Amino acid sequence: MKKFFKTTLLIAFSALFAMSFNSCKKSKSDPEPATDTNAVKTTIINQFLNHTVAPTYTKLALYSDELVNDLKTLKGDMTQANVNKATESFLEARHWWEMSEAFLFGAASDFGIDPHIDSWPLDEDAFNNLMASPSMLAALDTEDGDIVAGEQLGNALLGFHGIEYILFRDGQARPVAEITNDYMIYAVAVAGDLRNRCFQLEVSWVGDAAPASHVALMEELEFNTTVNGGDFSYSENMQKAGQAGSTYVTLTQALQSIIDGSIDISDEVGTSKIGKPHTGEDPTYVESPYSQKSILDFFDNITSVKNAYMGGNEGEHDESKSLHAYVQGIDAQLDGRIIEAINNALTKINNMAAPFVNNYADPSAGEAMDACQELSDVLAEAKVAIQDN
Repeated sequence: MKKFFKTTLLIAFSALFAMSFNSCKKSKSDPEPATDTNAVKTTIINQFLNHTVAPTYTKLALYSDELVNDLKTLKGDMTQANVNKATESFLEARHWWEMSEAFLFGAASDFGIDPHIDSWPLDEDAFNNLMASPSMLAALDTEDGDIVAGEQLGNALLGFHGIEYILFRDGQARPVAEITNDYMIYAVAVAGDLRNRCFQLEVSWVGDAAPASHVALMEELEFNTTVNGGDFSYSENMQKAGQAGSTYVTLTQALQSIIDGSIDISDEVGTSKIGKPHTGEDPTYVESPYSQKSILDFFDNITSVKNAYMGGNEGEHDESKSLHAYVQGIDAQLDGRIIEAINNALTKINNMAAPFVNNYADPSAGEAMDACQELSDVLAEAKVAIQDN
């Protein structure tokens, strides 16, 4: 990971913020003009949408489509090389999904996409029953198998973890000899449904900027891709915060929603993804057990928090247009604690005993769990801090 740094521009930006907010606190009769503050908030929102949300969902859509194609190729030509290729596209799609989890608010929640494509553990009893049902397999093995899967299989058989079950064993690509044609019928159909939902996320956020074929598929499937079935994409809805028609009453509320998304995933990684197995609440609740990529999932989740807070994905972030700079201008000490908490959570997760499925009781998991909770707590302070600014 790259260390966080402050550019000269960021320092100047932050100093300007500090002067502005200190002035507001000292003299309520001479506040910072609302238009200036709103312009800053709008810039942060646009940076978040264009350089965190959009590229993440674009990559997710790209690799979920590639996964479908690779699985179709594998189904028609059962070689180990084709299995290995499919695992690569799976892991890329998985990476970009996990990198999106700091902003599950919006389409992922409104349309039930999160549980639809990322529920675990896989219901192996239901899977075995499916494999013993010729009529259901026949329905899946059609041109509309993706639609059949999405409408009839249920969350415990859908999404990433069903495909993971087919492609991986004990952290490695599954030997091709162990993959039956019935397995492939299932995998292709479920991957098609996964792709459809990933396209829905992309189109819901970026609208007509998405590839025309993706937009057309959403229209063909009659999937909703706008806020409350209205005229706004999810990006437009946030960009228009404080204006008529937006679900965000103020720009500050839009910024707080970004923080809320980061709080939610930090808490989920700590209390559920790591915590449920580690504490003994549910030892079967292990994400990505077949590929043994649980720790990478956790790391990507917290990286999504870093991207949302620091002003964009790696390679296109701009800290001068970030929540980091905004919070720093209000309370530099609080901002420093947030950055420290992000780095600490990433470090503790990276230092967890691997694979998690075999080491969830290790003390290192408890340390990572605590670090995620600390991050969630300090982000909650940031949400309060920006309330009146």
